[in-house]
Amino acid sequence: DFTGLYHFLQLFICGSGIPVPLYHCFGMAMGVLGVLSKGATMIFPGEAFNPAQTLDALEKERCTAVYGVPTMFVAMLEDLEQNPRDLSSMRTGIMAGAPCPVEVMRRIYTEMNMPEVTICYGMTETSPVSFQGATDDPIDKRCETIGRVHPHLEVKIIDQDGAIVPIGTKGELCTRGYAVMMGYWDDEDRTRESIVDNWMHSGDLGIFDEEGYCSIVGRVKDMIIRGGENIYPREIEEFLIRNPKVNDAQIFGIPDEKYGEVVCAWVIAKPGVDVDESELREFCQDQISYFKIPAHIRFVEEFPMTITGKPQKFVMRDKMVEMLD
Repeated sequence: DFTGLYHFLQLFICGSGIPVPLYHCFGMAMGVLGVLSKGATMIFPGEAFNPAQTLDALEKERCTAVYGVPTMFVAMLEDLEQNPRDLSSMRTGIMAGAPCPVEVMRRIYTEMNMPEVTICYGMTETSPVSFQGATDDPIDKRCETIGRVHPHLEVKIIDQDGAIVPIGTKGELCTRGYAVMMGYWDDEDRTRESIVDNWMHSGDLGIFDEEGYCSIVGRVKDMIIRGGENIYPREIEEFLIRNPKVNDAQIFGIPDEKYGEVVCAWVIAKPGVDVDESELREFCQDQISYFKIPAHIRFVEEFPMTITGKPQKFVMRDKMVEMLD
């Protein structure tokens, strides 16, 4: 049933680059089945994702679209800075799998020639897309939101007590409808925890605007509580990535005797630039609230990732705690 992929099926005319893994719903359902349904050409750059190999394939095969999670696009943008390609045939594509920084999305428009790229949001458990931006949505909506809910699905945003929150208020995003899975294989306890009255609880914090566009601001479990202040990591990540010396950033909380938790940042710097902790803290000064400025900053070459390209904050947290002990 491709009803839920309504916008997605309008994206592709010629060749689509599919560097995402085929054992995942992004590569197989959205990738292979979606492209096949439109009679488009599937381009598989390699057995595993490699930014240079993917860009070479996009140029050689004159692709019009490409898939990827945010970390893949960041890697491709970095490679393009060192080795430009002719991507004039590109037009569109899909980014999904994790929240995308606004600055990265804007660079994809211009540097990868993808003015009609859209963001998809969902879960494997919701088959897998429940929100998507349209190719003709205003640029700010395509950059800063996950779009609107797909046809034939219901969504709501709730508070900790399960009550629906007003427009413009943060809460957990839940989905109900034909796309929601029946349950986890042979795991009734986890199924009962995740699906309540047919509503799939995502664990993601979202906000609706008055036009029905939704923004994901973080994970319920990732929220940092510092001295009673609720801090949403994505807000700080978005801010740090605006620094011209920062390639990517991940924010998470670590235990603190005085405040309960404090903000910690892992940062990947742009290649060939010098940047240190004091410079980043000065960049944050008077621009974000003082309690959101990272107490600890570590510069790394890469983030620990899942096999599908999602940053593993729990691994970063454990390693940082171990380093500070």
